[in-house]
Amino acid sequence: MLPPETWQQVLFVFVISVLRYVIIGGLAFLLFYVVLKNRLLFTKIQKKWPARSDYYREIFYSFLTFIIFAATPLVLNNRYIKPYTTVYHDLNQHSILYFWLVFPIMLVVHDAYFYWTHRIMHHSKLFSFFHVVHHKSTNPSPWASFSFQPTEAFMESAIIYIFAFSFPVHIIHILSFLVFMTLYNVYGHLGFELFPKRANRHWLLKWFNTSVNHNMHHQYFKGNYGLYFTFWDRLMKTTHGGYDARFEQVGDETIQLRKSRKTHVA
Repeated sequence: MLPPETWQQVLFVFVISVLRYVIIGGLAFLLFYVVLKNRLLFTKIQKKWPARSDYYREIFYSFLTFIIFAATPLVLNNRYIKPYTTVYHDLNQHSILYFWLVFPIMLVVHDAYFYWTHRIMHHSKLFSFFHVVHHKSTNPSPWASFSFQPTEAFMESAIIYIFAFSFPVHIIHILSFLVFMTLYNVYGHLGFELFPKRANRHWLLKWFNTSVNHNMHHQYFKGNYGLYFTFWDRLMKTTHGGYDARFEQVGDETIQLRKSRKTHVA
């Protein structure tokens, strides 16, 4: 029988997951899809707007995802498992340098994990079992960021177990990671590009994943498998062949939109 504090942690993880989704995803949706709809200074990547039924489906499956995410304390706090985890609570247990280095390491590890599991889930024999629900959002909105069927949700939650059994991570690292992951995930499904024009060819910015990049993955189902970065796609030659042209097209359309807004205002 698990102690009451474990069930409290389960509830805490679920509530925090929902709040992250509602606050970050909800604010993005409210701003880009409601308040400033048709009055934005960013052009929509796919001109068509998702149907209301798409939003309902994405929200429904996201809540199922958070139920699965909430199971992590049940596993990590199990008395047979907890002694082998690397999660620590005393900030003095490791150096300050180590503390600040862990977060970028987590992003690199997660990006590698995401790329390969994502690509594997696209295998014809695995796609329906793991990934088909997420790809029902061919024109994704911010609500699609956690719209996974339960099997994929388990795969996505597994990154926390990898962290907890591989290198020391503080609870602050985990919470910061979850917030950043949600922010970038929502951006990836935003449907609007926030990176500046030519970022895809900039010596540094080209290594960061963009909303156009991931939007094309949803639209065409092939290529652009990365999450935060593009180096795995570039290394494995899985970047969609039309990515650079599409990114620049969206950038040009955004510039034209802003010029027309200024002319209209004048």
